[in-house]
Amino acid sequence: MAKFITEPSRTFSEYLLLPNLTTRDCVTANVNLTTPLVKFKKGSKPEFELGIPFVSAAMQSVSGETMARELGVLGGVAFVFCSQPPESQATMIANIKKKRGSDNYVIGAAVNTHDYKERIPLLVQAGAEVLCIDSSDGFSEWQSDVIAFVRKNYGEKIKIGAGNVVCEEGFRYLANAGADFVKVGIGGGAICITREQKGIGRGQASALIDVVAARDKYLKEKGIYIPICSDGGFVFDNHIIIALAMGMDFAMMGRYFAGFAESPSAIVTKDGKKYKEYWGEGSARANNWRRYGGDKMKFEEGVDSLIPFKGKLADGLDVSLNKIKSTMCNLGSLNLESFVKNARLTVVSQASLVEGGAHNVTVK
Repeated sequence: MAKFITEPSRTFSEYLLLPNLTTRDCVTANVNLTTPLVKFKKGSKPEFELGIPFVSAAMQSVSGETMARELGVLGGVAFVFCSQPPESQATMIANIKKKRGSDNYVIGAAVNTHDYKERIPLLVQAGAEVLCIDSSDGFSEWQSDVIAFVRKNYGEKIKIGAGNVVCEEGFRYLANAGADFVKVGIGGGAICITREQKGIGRGQASALIDVVAARDKYLKEKGIYIPICSDGGFVFDNHIIIALAMGMDFAMMGRYFAGFAESPSAIVTKDGKKYKEYWGEGSARANNWRRYGGDKMKFEEGVDSLIPFKGKLADGLDVSLNKIKSTMCNLGSLNLESFVKNARLTVVSQASLVEGGAHNVTVK
């Protein structure tokens, strides 16, 4: 019979952090958010690091040329979407590299498991340094094949992340296949309806906790640290903070970045307010038939939506990063490694969630 996991599938909203002693040196100006992007041996440094623990999702409405340049300058990475012909994606990568001049940021690109033998050489030639397999379910032999192709043709020169997974078994499979980082999350994105359509997935917090434990176990066994990317499930900035405390190395976000001026989607006005268009890669609008092996899409795994326009990326990102740094100071931590080590998390009740917001008042 089927195996049943009786522990509830939890989300980030169901956890809070307990503060630790804030020492006098714990001020936001002293906090370092550097985090590894790719795997490395214990005692050494990764070849690629992020200045901030943020990467943008491989989506048509999120990660274009402008987002890649601006987010790169700010310390993150944009994974340029692959739901387009290989030649046009390679042109985008070449343009990003051309405009990189003195800014030493990482150039990222998404790939799929169908035309990778044609796409990857073009992306590498154009200047891509870190690849990421774009799939709602990464616990697959197809992903192992893609990683093997990269290793055979480029060795360790080109890095490649894989996913998405929600359990220890999925992480272990991709780690053994040679993934440089592993993405966690199925169905938690704002425009994703995979759970509704297919009945697969897991609460993002539960998935992350399980995979982080698997990562730490793998580190003890092999002496290799494989960064964990939590993909989706972030509604508020405090969710990012909770995920970092749980051991996430960096967050991949779509909706968060899609609302900024630097995303490729159009600004529309509705009822006097400005919005940005935002649609899923599994939606009919993305026309991402390659995701399904060349067959026509028989059902959707994403929706087409509008989200509030948020202005410039640098301004919005600065607010989010300051929230993270402030919370780290509350826990007496000046870097992410000590933040995870010092973190104490508690599960909250529904009544606690109500108590935690404005209540019993009339908000002006």
